[in-house]
Amino acid sequence: MITLGSDIGGTFTDFVEVDETSGRVEVYKCLTTPDDPSRAIDEGVRKLAERQGRTAAALDVMVHGTTLVINAVIERKGARTGLLTTRGFRDVLEIGREKRFDAYDLQIAFPEPLVPRYRRLEVDERMHATGAVLTPLDEDSVRTAVRKLLEQGCESFAVCLLHSYRNPAHERRVGEIIEEMSPGTPVTLSSDVLPEIKEYERTTTTTINAYAKPITSRYLRRLEQRVLEQGFKGELLMMQSSGGINSVAFARDFPVQIIESGPAAGTLGAAHFARLAKLDKVLAFDMGGTTAKLALVEDGRAIRTNDFEVAHVHRFKRGSGIPVRVSVVDLIEIGAGGGSIAKRTPVGTLQVGPESSSAVPGPACYGQGGTEPTVSDADLVLGYLDGDSFLGGRMKLDRAAAEAAIKRVLADPLGIPVDQAAFGIHAIVNENMASAAKAYVSEKGENPRSCALVGFGGAGPVHSCDLAARLGIDTVLIPPRAGVAAAFGMIVAPVAYDAVRSHRVLFKQLTAEVLSGLQREMAAECEMRLPKTVDSAAVALEYSVDMRYLGQGYDVNVIFTPGRTHDETLAAIRGGFERAYLKLYGRVYPDLQLELMTFRLSASSQRRVAPVEGARSTARSDGRTGTRRAYCPRLRTWMDFAVHRRDRIAVGLQLPGPAIIEEDESTTVVPSGATLHIDEHGSLIVKLARAASASAQVQ
Repeated sequence: MITLGSDIGGTFTDFVEVDETSGRVEVYKCLTTPDDPSRAIDEGVRKLAERQGRTAAALDVMVHGTTLVINAVIERKGARTGLLTTRGFRDVLEIGREKRFDAYDLQIAFPEPLVPRYRRLEVDERMHATGAVLTPLDEDSVRTAVRKLLEQGCESFAVCLLHSYRNPAHERRVGEIIEEMSPGTPVTLSSDVLPEIKEYERTTTTTINAYAKPITSRYLRRLEQRVLEQGFKGELLMMQSSGGINSVAFARDFPVQIIESGPAAGTLGAAHFARLAKLDKVLAFDMGGTTAKLALVEDGRAIRTNDFEVAHVHRFKRGSGIPVRVSVVDLIEIGAGGGSIAKRTPVGTLQVGPESSSAVPGPACYGQGGTEPTVSDADLVLGYLDGDSFLGGRMKLDRAAAEAAIKRVLADPLGIPVDQAAFGIHAIVNENMASAAKAYVSEKGENPRSCALVGFGGAGPVHSCDLAARLGIDTVLIPPRAGVAAAFGMIVAPVAYDAVRSHRVLFKQLTAEVLSGLQREMAAECEMRLPKTVDSAAVALEYSVDMRYLGQGYDVNVIFTPGRTHDETLAAIRGGFERAYLKLYGRVYPDLQLELMTFRLSASSQRRVAPVEGARSTARSDGRTGTRRAYCPRLRTWMDFAVHRRDRIAVGLQLPGPAIIEEDESTTVVPSGATLHIDEHGSLIVKLARAASASAQVQ
């Protein structure tokens, strides 16, 4: 069984190929091709095959993650979409939650709807919240609306009728009429995408799915064609935002489910190596070329959420984006990567990001026409990167170009030396990430000091130790082949599907018949949506419910295991809610009534986990190749760092910092006062001095 994982990032596209019989692991990394991301996939598949003297026909499974959907939403490059809705609900996308995300912003702005008002048309029908028909569907009004939208050149239709989550009959008939009038035009029904209460969120999620459907279909068709031309005959799977994988056909129908596929995969890779290292609580830190992602992992499991937003008007301001009600790995993403551009602000301060040089033209040191100083340029000037061995020597970095960019844009205008400006870039991007991490972790009811940090991504290992010190964290884990950890996460991801049913009921009124009926419905949906190659006997089911105290406006998701009796199940639900509520808010209210809102079922089948033996070192030495002059972030001075090749360091051998640990896909910077060793699973474990981390946090 040979499996290939491929992850398209903003700057680089990563590949990991695992032979699950022999344990052989091959990796490849190339620049992303923004004009057609499938070209980079074509290159990676071809290069890996050539390296082994074979073709892509030897591959059994390909798992792919892409940023295509989220980029289409952010850049407004999706399909011309029409929305059909119940009469009187045309303006749901503008009305939203009727809540200001910033009460004191007099110039407050909300994200523009993906579907403008003139392409949102009403039809005559009405369902009650119980699912009863109040007004029958007027099919003539549907045909009139569809005809107008087709005349406006709509390429995709979204249908979101009131209370269709309880009774989808009218939506299904509208879909049939659209197919009759315009055969083959993509149609998205909200009752298929999100049969869940809350009109605004259901409408935004449905329109995003419709908006991305045509471009996703075209991209996946090109991708399939490219790999088929190389002889690939295996199964092509797509990474979902939830941390599971599913078929290409599923991704075509529900592109909203892959909106955050890459970041989810990286978190799964971090969770995998955290479990092997017996770390029960870690902060997964993925820093690539364009963005940095942070996610909390507890007991080897990535935390998931259904409360997610994209295309924020203001970064870090909840409510300023478009809500997407799909299951996603709960993470925070900020504009901090190797390609993040540094500039001098009008008031004379230094700012890093969120703008990025991306893959084209890239940082100045890439020699591809970039002239603005970036984080990668600073890391090269500070001695952390070796310009001659970047990407295993396949790509040379131009130190002179990096120094010139920093000097022209920052050092000369600020009147400071180039190395001081370079460290300013490095320190500011780390502090930006630390601030975001503190806010994110505290919202989960946790303290960063109680976590270990798992650093990965092309730039992550360079910045992990300094970031950990700023957070007061004293243990850092860098997984094997950290630069392509997200692609590896795709290989260890389970095949999965999440079903949802809204059914509002008081906890004390929930009967065994209602609960079992909902569970049967969701189980049948999961069986239908999972790839046909999945053995139903190997599918694991995880039940959860969104609930709250009666009268509250926000829900808490509670995972529970059904008991042998209905009373045992109810006790499991109540106990789970009280534990979760206590962790979030510090107290519970036993006398208040509980209300259940939405039931969820996650069905997953764990693929055979790829062995990690290929990552284990058989070396007997310390792997030292020399020294390099670099800037120590802890002591704030230049000093000699010992340089080691990671694959030549013996397992268990403890080495002191300052040190630079190099591998083809990434570089780890270990400050003075720290110690490091390689564990039995190939992970690099760094122990920071507690005093050092505390002082860095204060600074």
